[in-house]
Amino acid sequence: MRNMLLIICICAVMVFTTGCWNRRELNDLAIVAAIGIDKQGEKYLVSVQVVDPAEVSANKGTSGSSPVTTYHETGDTIFEAIRKMTTVTPRKLYFAHLRMFIISEELAKEGIAEALDLFSRDPEARTDFYLVIAKDARAIEVLDILTPMEKIPASKMFSSLEVSEKAWAPTVSVHMDQLITDIVNKGKEVALTGIQIDGSSKAGTSRKNLEKPDTPVNLKYQGVAVFKGDKLVGWLNENESKGYSNITDKLKSTIVEIKCPNGGLLGVEVIRSKTNVKGKVKGGKPEIEVFMRTEANVGEVECKIDFSKVETIKELEKIVEGVIIKNTERTFLKAKKLNSDIFGFGEAIHRADPKYWAKVEENWDEHFLDLPMKVTVDVRIRRIGTVGNSFLNEMKE
Repeated sequence: MRNMLLIICICAVMVFTTGCWNRRELNDLAIVAAIGIDKQGEKYLVSVQVVDPAEVSANKGTSGSSPVTTYHETGDTIFEAIRKMTTVTPRKLYFAHLRMFIISEELAKEGIAEALDLFSRDPEARTDFYLVIAKDARAIEVLDILTPMEKIPASKMFSSLEVSEKAWAPTVSVHMDQLITDIVNKGKEVALTGIQIDGSSKAGTSRKNLEKPDTPVNLKYQGVAVFKGDKLVGWLNENESKGYSNITDKLKSTIVEIKCPNGGLLGVEVIRSKTNVKGKVKGGKPEIEVFMRTEANVGEVECKIDFSKVETIKELEKIVEGVIIKNTERTFLKAKKLNSDIFGFGEAIHRADPKYWAKVEENWDEHFLDLPMKVTVDVRIRRIGTVGNSFLNEMKE
C-alpha cells in the first residue's frame, strides 16, 4: 500500500515538473532588435533588424559580415507583413527582445494608432522598447545604418536615447504603454523623439562606415515630434525640446549657455531639476502654475568674471532663471500654435477640479488655446569647479 502511494505521489510530482509546453529553442528563433514601419501606397512596409549571434559574439565576428540582417515586406496589415517574411527568413521572428520601434514621419502624419495595436496585443512582445519618429527619412533607411561602438544598431539607438535624455535633455524616451496611455488620455497629448540620418543613407549601409575614426554616417536624435491624437502635427526645436523636458519634469541634467555681464559666454551645468505643475480654476477659467527648482554648477568660463563676490553668483542665478523661463514660454507658445497639450496641463486641471474638467473635457482644445501659464524658477548655483576665478582674469591684455 505504501509503495502504491509513493508511486502515485511521484506521478503527481512529474506532472507539475515537466518542461514548458510552449518553449522555444534558440536555434529556431530570429531575435528582432528593432522594427520600422513605413507606408508604401495603401500598404504597410515593415522592416525588422535581426541579430546575427555569430557576428556579435565576443570570440567571433571576424568574418567581415554585418552583425545584423534587415528583412522587409509589405502587407495590408503589419501582422500580415511579418508573417510574409517567413518566405525569406530562415527562422521565425521573435520580438520579446525588441529594443526600438521606429515609425516613419509619413506614417506618423497619417496616424500611428493602427500600427501599434499588434504590439499592444501580442503576449509575446514586451512593452519596454522605445518608440521614435524617423525624421526626414524612412524607417527602413534608419534600420539599414551600421553604427560604431555598438555592434547592434538597435542597441546603439536604445543607449543613445537614454544617455542623451539624462545628460542633454532635448530627447524623451517613451515606452509603448506610456504612448498608448497618452493617445487615449484627453488631458495629455503624445510627444516622441525624432531620429535622423546624419550623412548619406546609402553610404551608411556599408561596412566601410565602421572603418574610419570619423564615421561618415551616424544616427542622430533631433527634435521632439508633437502629436494631436495619434497624428504628427509638428516639431519642437532643440531649445523647445529642453523646455518640454523641463515642464514635464523629465529634465535630469543639461547645459545652459549664458552671456557674461561683461561679454563672453559661460556654461552652466544643471545637476538637478524638479518641476511641479499646479492647475486651478479661478472665476470659471483654468490656470496653470509651473514651479521649477534647479541646482547647477559652473562648468565653463570664457569671460572675465569675479566669483569671489556673492553678488556675481546671484547675478548668474538670475540670468540662468531668465533663460529657463524664456525656453519654457517659447515651448508653451509652440504647443499652443500646434494646439497640442503635450504637457498634461489638462490632467493638472482634472486633479484640481474634477467637476470643472467634466464640463470641458470634450472641448479641452479650445480652452488650452486661451490657457494662461505662470512660471516661477528658482536657480541655485552650488559649485564653481575646482578653481575660483578663471585664469583668463590674469591674462595680459
